[in-house]
Amino acid sequence: MSTRRTARVASMIREVVSSAILTELRDPRIKNVTVLGAEVSPDLRHASVRVSVMGDEKTASLSMHGLNSARGYLQSRVGEYIKSRYTPELRFVLDDGVRKSVETAALLREVLGDSSPSEQPSDDSDELPEDLAGIDVDEWEDDEDDEEGKANA
Repeated sequence: MSTRRTARVASMIREVVSSAILTELRDPRIKNVTVLGAEVSPDLRHASVRVSVMGDEKTASLSMHGLNSARGYLQSRVGEYIKSRYTPELRFVLDDGVRKSVETAALLREVLGDSSPSEQPSDDSDELPEDLAGIDVDEWEDDEDDEEGKANA
């Protein structure tokens, strides 16, 4: 088999499974699931679907159980779109890459001391943000009035 064909089948599996999870599955265990990609064996009999689940480990575990329960339905949906002798057997793999990158970014923000939006001054404070501190609002209004006066003359 060509790698182009397996790549095309993998892309199709990712799209079909993602769409079915989003719009068709009614299992309450399956929430906050993102399909990241799929890898297909050269003989097109097996496919690993990489998914990410936002939330704690309990949520991820419940979502994975729900996905494994819905595997037969998802395989049948994939079989409708792939014109092949065999429908790939789906296997779901939890990918923690997204969760780890979010945690790493939070740690970096904490270590570097960057202020988050919640640490910014509130609207009722009299301080202006640094990028607006040097702007004279009265000067803007005068310029607009001058332009209107010139247009009317």
